[in-house]
Parts: sequence; structure tokens; C-alpha cells
Amino acid sequence: MAAPTPYTYIQCPCSDVSTLSHPSDPNSPTGTEADEDDRTFDPRAPRSNYSLYPLEYLLYCEDCHQIRCPRCVAEEIVTYYCPNCLFEVPSSNLKSEGNRCTRSCFQCPVCIGPLAVTSVETKPDPRLLAPDNIAAPHSGPYALTCSYCHWSSTEVGIQFEKPNSIHAQLAKLRNGGTTRLTAKERKERRRDPAHRSATTEGEESGEQEDLDLETQFANLKAFYQNQLADPNSADSGLAALGDLGFSSPTSLSRIMSIYTGGSLQDKKAKSRVGAMREALEPDEGLQVANLDESAAIEQLQSEGHDGTACTAQRVDQPPHLGEEHLHGRGRFTSELRPIPYLLRTKRSKRCPICRHIISKPEAKVQTTRFRIRLVAGSYIPSIAIRPLSLSNGGGSASGAAAVPGALLDPLRPTHYLLTFKNPIFETIKVTLGAPSKTPGRFASKVTVLCPDFEIDANTDVWDEALKEGGGGGGGGGERDRERERRRRKREEGSQSNNNHNQLEVGKIWERGRNWVSIVVEVVPASLRVEAGDGPLREDEDVLEIPMFVRVEWEGEAGGDEVGSVPTRDRDTREKRELAYWCVLGLGRIRQS
Repeated sequence: MAAPTPYTYIQCPCSDVSTLSHPSDPNSPTGTEADEDDRTFDPRAPRSNYSLYPLEYLLYCEDCHQIRCPRCVAEEIVTYYCPNCLFEVPSSNLKSEGNRCTRSCFQCPVCIGPLAVTSVETKPDPRLLAPDNIAAPHSGPYALTCSYCHWSSTEVGIQFEKPNSIHAQLAKLRNGGTTRLTAKERKERRRDPAHRSATTEGEESGEQEDLDLETQFANLKAFYQNQLADPNSADSGLAALGDLGFSSPTSLSRIMSIYTGGSLQDKKAKSRVGAMREALEPDEGLQVANLDESAAIEQLQSEGHDGTACTAQRVDQPPHLGEEHLHGRGRFTSELRPIPYLLRTKRSKRCPICRHIISKPEAKVQTTRFRIRLVAGSYIPSIAIRPLSLSNGGGSASGAAAVPGALLDPLRPTHYLLTFKNPIFETIKVTLGAPSKTPGRFASKVTVLCPDFEIDANTDVWDEALKEGGGGGGGGGERDRERERRRRKREEGSQSNNNHNQLEVGKIWERGRNWVSIVVEVVPASLRVEAGDGPLREDEDVLEIPMFVRVEWEGEAGGDEVGSVPTRDRDTREKRELAYWCVLGLGRIRQS
């Protein structure tokens, strides 16, 4: 979590235990504890790793007036699209086609690079033209090739007749180029008497028909459906267990009916129900396991380790386009098939409390704009940290100038400048609270010289120039008072700049149009480990200061003031408040 340069992280309130229960509830985990305002946020706690975010990662709910992080928002899918061809996919196609692109968008199974459709035949010589001086067009077959690792679908024996509709053609091909039967062809094949006689002759000669997975599943499905439709079938497989027929598909309902109505004698008086038998023929879905591994061993000896497929490559194989990996037999790269692109989604985000939309992208795939995007940086002040150098020996006699990225000297006071910038169109009052000593085994001293201050509204630069220049119509008295107030602030700012080496408690270091800078004095702790204590843990030498920020302002009652300059009617304005914890990372302490 620690960064080499100064950084600012903000805590999302969703990780606070107090948000799970009401503070007045005596059974709540916080009911027996002290006041929550007296507790100091510990940035080194394990729970803090899941609650601290940069300001750019946070959103803001206008109805709840709370910060929302990526973990505490409710997401809703707006649209599905392919990242390669950027075509939108209807949600109705997800169940039938799976979460994959059904166009000619494929990835290489070896390096996950994009595959291109190329002709297997060599290019014709441009000097050999047709009679009308037009080069002969390419003709099939076609293949999918990778321009990065030079993998080709011809390595697994797959070629295509047309350069388009690759997904539909690939679904009909198996590795090696053999065609795959469709559902209609499987039904017709089972009803064909010639196929049945050939299957019987193969069983008598000891040869077993090799069924592909789709055919085996279709045969098993039809077989079990017939068994469920006729529970009194012949008991030639599993033996019937008692008069109740526990191996029957309807045994559960019969057993439950014993305890819900009727007696056991009434059930015995009924006709005996036969048991469900297993499949005995290939037409019923029987597939004898082939345990001969001699071919795989020979291939492994000839190709070596480089010819085997890793776990990631086998997992990336889609189940509806492959057949070997479903039974764990796809162990070589020569059995890998092209991978259709996995679909991506555009999602909108809602507040989990009030269900208010805080982020919603455009439904159009080609655009990256947002219809609604309530980022926290437009509602709460940003905090920037930079070292402060005190020249000419003034100010603090023991003060030191910190260098960004340099190690901090232990037990030597260092000054940092915190700059707060107001993003809203209202004047805000900021109150800071920081512990005198940082939590942890090595406690550093912290002193905030100006914990209370106000920041002017974020007005337009040109509006400010017009006000100072006397532009506009009436309201001269108000304009003069505003000009005088800004003149006094500039004088205070210039005086503080002239005496920038003099550090005073309660004084603002520098002030601008919508920003204020204050000074924080830090005395880093010594990292000397006493006898019997453990060694330094990971990032324990990082100086992190927890700081509680409370922001108060006046906004329009029942509305939102952000995004446009609100009306100045004091009767329709109400006081608002936002409080949160933030962590200031200043750098690493030098080990003595």
C-alpha cells in the first residue's frame, strides 16, 4: 500500500462497523465501546487495506451525501459486447451461444493473440493476371493464423470453406477435420436400420463404436427420458431393492408419501414398480472407457514438455467447442482449438442504500463517455502534499527541508504543506483532527498548525475578474464589499509570503481563489528495536498519518448545488456536513 512519494488515501465508510448497526442499539458491537469520535483510525490494521482508496477511485451519492468505493456499489449490466469487433450482443443470445462472440473473432490458444482468417493456398503471382488484367481472387480452404506465435488451425487439422461465419463452421468440425453431427442428424442416424445393423455387427465382432461427446450425451438423454416415462421397464440391469423400488427415479416421492398419507400396507398392495436399468448399447449412450495410454506416452516422448498444454490453456478452452478436454484428455498443444473472444460488459453503478444511480455509461459500445458520473473529486476537497523548506534559518530552529522520495531522519522535525482545493460552488469550512502520535509500535509526533479554516467557493476565473473590474450592472455595494474582502485576503496572503519563514499556530500559510495551504509539523519516530522485540515488519518504516476531515457548507434544501451556481436565497438553504478519515503517507523513515 505504501508509495515512494507522498500520497493521500481516503477511507470509505462502508468498512466501518458502525454503519452495520445503529449506535443507540445496546446489542450492537459499538454499543458498549467508547464514543466513536475518540477512536483513532489505524492505517496499519489489516481491515484498512480494503477501505483506503485514492480520490480518483471514489464516487459520491448526492442523495445520501456519502462517499462510495468500488466495493460498496451495486452494479447493473447495461450491455454486452465483443472487445474485438465491438458489436453489441443481445442478452437473449447468452443462454444459447454462451458468453462468447459468435462472429469471426478468435484468440490464439497458445499466446491469446488475435487470429486472422487467411487462405491456405499461396498468393498468385501478380504477373500472371486474368485476361481482363484482374488478379484471380483467393479461394478456399481458409485457416485461422496468429501473427505473434505463427500458430495455425491447420496444426489441429481444421480448415474452413468460407472466410466468414467461422464460428458456425468451427462448431461443425472436430479436431482432425472430421465433421460433427447435428442434433437432427443424430436422431435420423438412430432411426436408420442400416446404422443399427452395423452397430450390432460391430458388437458381435468385439469392436466398440467411438462416440463423440455430443452424440453420447444425446443418446443418454433420450435413454433416461424413456426410462422416466416408463418406470415399469424390464429389470435387466440393477436389481430391484424391495417392493418400494428404491432405485426407481420416483422412489423419493414414494418414500415421502409414506409419511404424508396412507399406510405401508396400502403401498404394498399396489403394483410392484420396476427399477431403472443402466445403458447397455451405444445407442443408449454406453461408452466404454479407453484406458490405453500408449499413444499419449509416445507423443509425450516425441514432443517433450513443450508439446504439453498448461493448465491456463486447458481452462481457456470453451466447453461447447471442444471435446477432448472435457474428459481430461486434452493434454497436448496439438489438441487445442481456437478460442472465441469472451464478451465484455458495460455496467452502471448504484448506491446500495438509496439505489440512486451514481455512474452510468453510454449504451453505445464505441463511445467511452458516461451519461452519469458522480466522482468524489467534484464534491469533496482534494488534498495535495509537498515538503516545505524553511530558508534563512527562520521559523523553527530545528526544522528540516524534506525532499520528495528521500528517507526521513528520525527524531528530526520536518514540515509539510497540505493544500486543500474546494471543487464546489459554495464556501466550505474544514476542520481537521489528527492524533498527537501516530498509531503503531513506532509512534511519530504530529502537529497541525491550523486545524480550522475556510475555503472560498469554486467560482469561474472570468467571473472573478469581472467582479474585480467592476463589470456588470447593479449591486455596486455588494460588489465593493466582495472586492474589499478579496483585497484583504490578498494582503494577508502577501504578508504570509513575505514572512513565510515564521510559523504561527492558527495561521494559514497561503490562500488562493478556491484553495488553502496549511503547515503540518512531523517528528518521525526512531526505528531502534529494543531487546526482545521482533524485527521490522513489512512497510512498518512508512510514516502514515491518520487525519479526520470534517467539511461543512450550506446548500439548497432538497436539491444539489454542485454543477451549477445555486440561488442565494438564505430561506431555502440548509447546513450540510461530510466527515471521513484520510491517510497521509509522507515517506519512509531512515533506519538508525
